[in-house]
Amino acid sequence: MFPDSRNVLEPNCSRCPELVACRNRISWGTGPVDADVMVVGEAPGAGEPDAELWQGGNWTGMAYTTRHSGRKIRGLFVELGYDAYFTNAVKCFPEGDDGSNREPRAEELANCFDHLQTEIERVDPSVVVTTGKHATKLLFDFESIRMNGFLDRVLSPVECERLGVTALPLLHPSYENVWRKRLGYDRPEYVAAIGSELSALV
Repeated sequence: MFPDSRNVLEPNCSRCPELVACRNRISWGTGPVDADVMVVGEAPGAGEPDAELWQGGNWTGMAYTTRHSGRKIRGLFVELGYDAYFTNAVKCFPEGDDGSNREPRAEELANCFDHLQTEIERVDPSVVVTTGKHATKLLFDFESIRMNGFLDRVLSPVECERLGVTALPLLHPSYENVWRKRLGYDRPEYVAAIGSELSALV
């Protein structure tokens, strides 16, 4: 189901001691290294180690492999006809006080950014699809682009000159059903809008 084409950049990375203490595996990017589309999420989820397939990046070592978000976003790109490369802004599971995900800290995003930059350089995609506020803000901050409201940026391509790619922000799959309605789309309309933007960029 998931091609084992991990881009192991620093196999025993220990830049973030707090993440080292709670991660099970580093979740590197997976997919074709000549993909036209790279999908960047926030960080691996807590996952379910006993799940038959969708265990999550903290257990599989592969981005976007949880039952909810992974299945949803991977299914979207299959539906659109793209064999995408999937990765995260932060490669290790950030555990919150209750054992589930917390938001990555600014220093964790910064520590991991050169891993992401290396992946972008190696894959050289036509478009980097950022899913959610944190992944989008990370690229925008690097490019010195003000984001203001995240929802205003969804489905609006942005040229990232320093990275040499076009970014296309999308809603994070975990929150798509809530925020998509605020953007005025039902699901078929949202999928069609993504497909239209990608076809113009790839």
